[in-house]
Amino acid sequence: MKRSLAVHTVLIMLLAGCATQQPWRPTVDTYGSSQAQYVHRDMEECRQLALQVSGDTGRQAATGAVTGGLVGAAAGAAIGSAFGSAGRGAMVGGAVGGIGRGVQQASRAESSFQQAYVNCMRQRGHRVIN
Repeated sequence: MKRSLAVHTVLIMLLAGCATQQPWRPTVDTYGSSQAQYVHRDMEECRQLALQVSGDTGRQAATGAVTGGLVGAAAGAAIGSAFGSAGRGAMVGGAVGGIGRGVQQASRAESSFQQAYVNCMRQRGHRVIN
């Protein structure tokens, strides 16, 4: 069971890599803006601040996977014991709970990152399109 949970945690971390915070940048319209000359500096500073606010996507996914896996394994074992196979139920429950919670946590961290990034740029006087 520990091995299965470890395998699922690694899978979640790989999936979290698909939703990484590094390449995404908001689109800024600089036409007619008095702040245009500061866009590149502000983008880098706001990206750093957004990373601090949201945390690391991979770490969030791994934490979610472990938590979800443990809760899922417990629920799966309870349901599985009713059908005669607590071990199999725990394994399936752990996998489903770990993957689901890990992806949810990674998505939440990415969304938080993007919102913080956009808010920071807007507070600095930039027109952010997305």
